[in-house]
Amino acid sequence: MKEGIHPQYNEVTVKCACGAEVKTRSTAKGGIMRVEICSKCHPFFTGKQKFVDAGGRVDKFKRRLQGTQK
Repeated sequence: MKEGIHPQYNEVTVKCACGAEVKTRSTAKGGIMRVEICSKCHPFFTGKQKFVDAGGRVDKFKRRLQGTQK
């Protein structure tokens, strides 16, 4: 690597709104990064995610697709 052209790579603590903390390394300054959501509170990772078919979009798509195949 060339000297003097790369940013400093420091240890930082990532703090989530749910209270979880993770230590990692980043070029961000300040030592603390705040995030709104992490893998401990995100619905996809916690298993609380709900799949909602808003307004029958899938059925609407299938009807439209069948109409073009005839």
